[in-house]
Amino acid sequence: MEEVLVLRIALDEEQLGEVRTRFRFDAAAPYEVRLTFHVGRPDEADWVFSRGLLRDGLDSLSGQGDVKLWPTHCPCHGLTLHVALESPHGSALLEASRPQVKAWLERTYRLVPDGREAEVLPSDEELTRLLTQGGSGAL
Repeated sequence: MEEVLVLRIALDEEQLGEVRTRFRFDAAAPYEVRLTFHVGRPDEADWVFSRGLLRDGLDSLSGQGDVKLWPTHCPCHGLTLHVALESPHGSALLEASRPQVKAWLERTYRLVPDGREAEVLPSDEELTRLLTQGGSGAL
């Protein structure tokens, strides 16, 4: 499942821009979410991180290292979610509508409920069969 949201991005201390961001969730990879930032170039920026990290960031500071999220209230935009990204190529501070992100995330939990992620992953027996068949055949 996916949805495109428009996030605000801090370009400098006083200027904001907008970036279309595709939020994606695949039930076959139930522990992760993928955000793809469409910055108008062929090499889109793709970030993958824990679905739990996104959930926790809606309510409190979450993450460390490359990805940090925290809720805020902006007088102009209401309830927001800040997403701070760090990479060797630079950093970015983005702001999303917290209600929109929360609604999208709740839909992912309807597909694969919290605590039931392991049920949709292949079992040890299925993985063994897949590996012994050399990657051919369906699970």
